[in-house]
Amino acid sequence: MEVSIETRKPSKIGLFFIAATGGIATAISVVCFPFISPAFRKICLPYVPATHQQIENVIRALNGRSGSLIDLGSGDGRIQVLTAAKHGFKAYGIELNTWLVWYSKLQALINGLSSDTAFHKQDLWKHHLGKYDNIVIFGVDQMMEDIEKKFKSELRKDSLVIACRFPLPNTHPIMTIGHGVDTIWVYKISQH
Repeated sequence: MEVSIETRKPSKIGLFFIAATGGIATAISVVCFPFISPAFRKICLPYVPATHQQIENVIRALNGRSGSLIDLGSGDGRIQVLTAAKHGFKAYGIELNTWLVWYSKLQALINGLSSDTAFHKQDLWKHHLGKYDNIVIFGVDQMMEDIEKKFKSELRKDSLVIACRFPLPNTHPIMTIGHGVDTIWVYKISQH
């Protein structure tokens, strides 16, 4: 008794479906990786958009200030960089997520603020802060002591630091604005 095994050629529709789903899965992985990769770092600084009240509190803390501003971990740029540029600051953002840097640049262009803003893909720990007048950080608790040391070693005496979500652990703020998750702490850092 002979058993006949029939072999069929894959259909073009089947091959297209396999290629399309594989391509879509690869594209999703590439787009999602920059959002997931912060979890693999020593200190996880996730992308969490600021609330409208946090933005208002930061602008209130900047009242009477001018010059340059940098947002450390600028996310989508709307948090402080674009808002600060609208208030007359030369505003910078550094962010590790490539997609958020490109999105921020696009938003600056759309809003006519690209000449007053700059966004860079860079690690905040490797970026020297000595040239900035105003620094904004939306940090996490486990990084605040290390970032405080960085501020004390790099910032000019007249620089203003605005910490959002978590305060600096060893420096007394000159002002606290807001409450709950919207609280910000304002510091003048004196160098040692």
